[in-house]
Amino acid sequence: MTKPTAANRSSQLLEAAAICFSREGFDGASMRAIADEAGMRTASIYYHFDSKDDLLVAVHEEALRRIREATTAALRDVEGAWERLEAACAAHLEILLTEGTFVNAVMRPVPSKVEGRELIFKLRDDYESIFTDLINALELPQGTDKDTLRLMLLGAMNWSFTWWHPQEGPAPEALASRFVANLRTGLDVT
Repeated sequence: MTKPTAANRSSQLLEAAAICFSREGFDGASMRAIADEAGMRTASIYYHFDSKDDLLVAVHEEALRRIREATTAALRDVEGAWERLEAACAAHLEILLTEGTFVNAVMRPVPSKVEGRELIFKLRDDYESIFTDLINALELPQGTDKDTLRLMLLGAMNWSFTWWHPQEGPAPEALASRFVANLRTGLDVT
């Protein structure tokens, strides 16, 4: 039987931290609960991460890596500005609504006293730049506030995990199509 490697243990810890942060919030999740979830001793966490704050940053990094990879992959070979936006929205919603643990853990406000908070915000901004570029590529009515439009779209997508149910649908791709169609109708660019 092979022993778990340090990388495997770090992955286990990240998964456990994401579960605990998602379930209990950052303040409610104790290092002991994270260790229990990972099946290890509390002191063992500190071999991999210096603090709970570092774990939160790492969970954000992993969640945003996953969603960025999915969104970037969805944009390959898609032409047309509105089609690209819809493809990105579909990938974003697919990860958000079906891969729960990591993404749900980072959908909460970042506590103000967390060390690494600025890095978390930078990671989010870097990801959101994909949507900045996509919105900027659209032909929109003169005077459209593109930053507000981007924030509105991301906010609508990010809030959907609170009301969406997999058994009742719609599928993430269909939901993305509806979001983009409603956006186009509201902007009178259909």
